[in-house]
Amino acid sequence: MGKFSRRALLAAAAGCLATPRGASASSLTWVDQRQYGPFQVRSTFPLDSCSGVLQELPALELELRRVLALSPCEEPIDIEVLSSKRQHRDYLKNRFPNTPYRRALFVKLGGQATVFAYRDEELGVDLRHECTHALLHADLAMVPLWLDEGLAEYFEMPKADRAFGNPHEKLLQWDMRFGLVESLASLEAKRDLSQMNSGDYRSAWAWTHFMLHGPQAASQQLWSFLAAIRRGEPPGSLSERLEAVLPGVERQLARHFQKWTRMARQ
Repeated sequence: MGKFSRRALLAAAAGCLATPRGASASSLTWVDQRQYGPFQVRSTFPLDSCSGVLQELPALELELRRVLALSPCEEPIDIEVLSSKRQHRDYLKNRFPNTPYRRALFVKLGGQATVFAYRDEELGVDLRHECTHALLHADLAMVPLWLDEGLAEYFEMPKADRAFGNPHEKLLQWDMRFGLVESLASLEAKRDLSQMNSGDYRSAWAWTHFMLHGPQAASQQLWSFLAAIRRGEPPGSLSERLEAVLPGVERQLARHFQKWTRMARQ
């Protein structure tokens, strides 16, 4: 199953997407290269202006290990940061001519994980989002599309804003008021990026938040689900797992965010 996001792409084989022509890696001038934990970063500009964002990345890996019980990342993850959106767009267009442009991109080709991004005020969000994908796929053989995106949407925020402060929260209140939150079973049925819209990403984030901050039984099902994948066992569906231990789980999701909204206002 392919894993995609509004910013991310996971390719199973280099031949299906990558075309080494035009603005290839060899045609760029890489002026800085640094190591941050498992992340190997190179750029077409001096990285001093981005050092704060980059220094946070090893802490992201530790947080994913703590929260999701991921194994330590033992394979290097390349990060290529270009100096401008135009340079980044031209570079991706020539390397991946059949892939729609995204402001940041995660690709795994021939076993090598690479994150592509460019210098911008949203660079921190972009890198945390894509590096979350990279870390998940470094440890797990597969991650369902909706969960892959829900976790990336959650961990893309700075640590202080993950539980409270995600921009999804305000719009989610309207989604719940008008019954627009996607059920987990509906999200599980979406297997391709083209099937997901902004509301689906918000719903994926909501279900992820529920499992991380809601009832302990929900957290346990998430951990058990990921552990089954790690062992190479069929994990089943999280919608069935949650409904079995939390009957009426969609009502419980609504109650969770009602409680969370009150806590945020205190």
